Amino acid sequence: MKTNTTYVSLIGLHVAIGLLVYLNETLAKVYFFSALIYFLYRIIIASEATKTFEVLRACGYFVGAEVLFRMTKGSISYEAGKYLVILLVLFGMLYKGLSGKGYPYFIYLMFLVPSIFVASTTLSFDANFRTNIAFVLSGPVCLGLAALFCYDKKVSFDQLSQILLFMVLPIISHAIYIFFYVPDLRDVLSSTASNRAASGGWGANQVSAILGLGMFVMAIRVFTKSPTVGLKVLNIIILMLLSFRAIVTFSRGGVLTAIIAIIVFLTYYFGRVSSRKKNEVISILALVLIGLSITWVISNNQTNGLINLRYENRDHLGREKESLSTGRGELFQEELEGFIASPFFGIGSSRAKDQRIEIDGQGVTSHSEVSRTLAEHGIFGVVILIILIFKPLAIRSRNKQNYFFYAFMVFWFLTINHMSMRIAMPAFIYALALLNVTHEKNTLRRQRLGA
Repeated sequence: MKTNTTYVSLIGLHVAIGLLVYLNETLAKVYFFSALIYFLYRIIIASEATKTFEVLRACGYFVGAEVLFRMTKGSISYEAGKYLVILLVLFGMLYKGLSGKGYPYFIYLMFLVPSIFVASTTLSFDANFRTNIAFVLSGPVCLGLAALFCYDKKVSFDQLSQILLFMVLPIISHAIYIFFYVPDLRDVLSSTASNRAASGGWGANQVSAILGLGMFVMAIRVFTKSPTVGLKVLNIIILMLLSFRAIVTFSRGGVLTAIIAIIVFLTYYFGRVSSRKKNEVISILALVLIGLSITWVISNNQTNGLINLRYENRDHLGREKESLSTGRGELFQEELEGFIASPFFGIGSSRAKDQRIEIDGQGVTSHSEVSRTLAEHGIFGVVILIILIFKPLAIRSRNKQNYFFYAFMVFWFLTINHMSMRIAMPAFIYALALLNVTHEKNTLRRQRLGA
């Protein structure tokens, strides 16, 4: 009962944080530094046995809060989310060391370096070398270091559940902020394109992606961490609210990624639980589907039918659009052509965007990390992708206790193919798939507060 009370209190606190930040955005900086001090303190005082957990919980929190801090200018820099994850896992490495079996991620990191030297000769004179390289490589470096730290690290199922909880808490604050920022959707909608205003005044792609993460985590909690009827109802309501805000950004990537990842998780989870638990899962799934159906109806009503047209790939007049990928397919093709033109060393970090500035006059950033990696890193990019896709299967072959493994991998892969690695989230989700998850025996089950 105390655990449930603490969980509800944490939800209430983050609802209040979202409202306060909306009322006074300068409080976002207070929020950022308060969170930073709190988590650093927790890491420093943590025992040896819980150090990994505290580091990952801190990373998860800033991953969930990253887009909110960006849009409210609460953090110390635009890329603070990625840099904080990097610094926190480096801090964790000093205490907990690394698994020798994770050495392919050292190779992965080293293979990022040649593209920097290539870029020094290929980037245009007007390009800011340091800024462009940092923007493109901060995400991959974040992934590599997080993967090195997480590889084969032991955490319990309850600890992993709490890491996910601390990831979704600031996303709840973010959703509340957007609810107050956009009280009436009809005032800001005029087409079926991704809508910055409906996303709280920030890039719809990023907002959709982080709210999609919230959908994914809350769906997991509905099925795995809702022991009472009250908690089931609360978690389904939160899932509906996050889903509504994600849908009405009109950016489909985050929503579809969440739905597919949830399906993958449920498929694996359903196959692992007992027959009695299967019946419960089916009952909860029925409630979730009803809740999400209601959410869709409300979304369509609030957008005057535009959201239906968006997901049918039609414009506001009902005409079918030529491209389902809204230009992403063309970018993907251009970057593959760059790989074919320079297959050995690639065209250099950030050169893909730089070329588009030279040709089109505007630097559209890549949406696919796969094509960008191939184009900018050449044959090294091929090896990088092989490591990223196949190395996790090694730890999976030895430990199959992580219910979330396939869902995490799918979430990572779909995210990097609709928004590249603009935020730290896909890097951290990938790293979580590498954890060695253990399950406590029922006789020894102890939940942490808020788990």
